[in-house]
Amino acid sequence: MERLAGSRPAPMDPFEFEQSWEIIRALLPKDLDRLSRSSGLVRRLRGFQDAETLTRILLMHGTGLSLEQTAWRAREQGLGRVTAEALHHRLKHGGEFFRQLCQHVHAGLCAQLAEPAWPQGWKYRVIDATEVSEPGATGSTWRVHYSLRLPELSCDQFELTEAQRGESLKYWAIAADEVILADRAYSHREAVAKLIDKGAHFVIRLNSAVFTLERESGALVQLPQLLKKLKVGQPQAWRLFFRDGKRRLPIDLCAVRKSPQAAEQARRKARRRAQRDGTQIEEQTLFLADYVLVLTNLRDRQWPADRVLELYRCRWQVELAFKRLKSLLTLGHLPKKDLQTARAWMQMKLLIALLSERLLFDAKFIFPWGYNWSKPKPVESLSGNG
Repeated sequence: MERLAGSRPAPMDPFEFEQSWEIIRALLPKDLDRLSRSSGLVRRLRGFQDAETLTRILLMHGTGLSLEQTAWRAREQGLGRVTAEALHHRLKHGGEFFRQLCQHVHAGLCAQLAEPAWPQGWKYRVIDATEVSEPGATGSTWRVHYSLRLPELSCDQFELTEAQRGESLKYWAIAADEVILADRAYSHREAVAKLIDKGAHFVIRLNSAVFTLERESGALVQLPQLLKKLKVGQPQAWRLFFRDGKRRLPIDLCAVRKSPQAAEQARRKARRRAQRDGTQIEEQTLFLADYVLVLTNLRDRQWPADRVLELYRCRWQVELAFKRLKSLLTLGHLPKKDLQTARAWMQMKLLIALLSERLLFDAKFIFPWGYNWSKPKPVESLSGNG
């Protein structure tokens, strides 16, 4: 598990992007002209040689150049004489175009993913979401919903929505051979019950405020009584039950007590959150800060509590992925002030992230020719006799 902790290389800078265009172009749809018109990016090219050139220039902006710098760079490279205002107009109408490019690159990335070599032959995924805000007190906020495959650290599903749509497992396509890792924002009884119905497996952080648990007798679980005898570093599991409507379903609770230092850090965080929200912190909240509590249905497949808890630690990889997106791709702050342009800008950033991921994936396993052969060419005979 620890081998996942290393960070990935930074995505291409603007210069590297320009030098790598032929490689990047091979990952995009062949008929960019048709797609640019059907998606609403262009009606007339006016000032651009073709849709490929327009796409290349807009993606230069997406790698970190300002609109003015992008226009200047395009003129220097002979790609076209364009203005920053013209580029902004094109970007504003590019949301659907970049969304479809994302889907195309994403499909190619998924096709390249090898089966993970983790236990049981299942697919392991971390699901989470992060918010991105436009500048200013009245700027809109967007939410990027993101699924990360382990141990490949590759995005296998994503969606961009307005912030009003919350985090929930019900929005995700989940198969029976998958193991889902998620934080307490996804700890809802109805959604967990649907995972069980699909035959999927999960390790989800317990949100004790909304996910009530019962003993076999039907009595509600009092977590302080259940946990108080646990020693630091001692993993423990209990077979419990929860209700989904009229149904009563079994579920396992796995717990480990944190070190005193980690527990105190969690309590400080809980106090700051309560102070920020203007609420009174409860004693049980402070007590539970001493523990990591996860819900799972893996233990039916001979997963002991310590192994389940070790697997949950890998959920942190999605937090690192968000840090990379926000720092390396400047995804954490939207420089566009109208909704249409902001959505297009976000889709363009996600496209660059996916392109970077696909190139990194290829670089792990393929000597860098700079291209892929669709079919092997026949070897010519040295004698010339066939």
